[in-house]
Amino acid sequence: MITSKQRSYLKKLSHGLSPIFQIGKGGMTDNIMKQFDEGLEARELVKSTVLKNSLFNAREACETIAESTGAEIVSVIGNRFVLYRESKKKKTIQIPKK
Repeated sequence: MITSKQRSYLKKLSHGLSPIFQIGKGGMTDNIMKQFDEGLEARELVKSTVLKNSLFNAREACETIAESTGAEIVSVIGNRFVLYRESKKKKTIQIPKK
């Protein structure tokens, strides 16, 4: 579990990121979950968007993916959300201590 101070730091880092995933009308497939898992391992911080034709809103999609991948929710604003999970192999983000 990350603290509010750590979440604030991660929000600052995610501000300049472009979304790398889109959740559309296809919904949450196993392939999407696998891509998020690989993306989180490679980047640690992932931004995504939920399209208007999706069956999910951004909060629902974010919570489902976070639960499935073991990631932390950093932020959900509008149709975008950001997830964080520390990489096991190549840790690059040094978040402040609790």
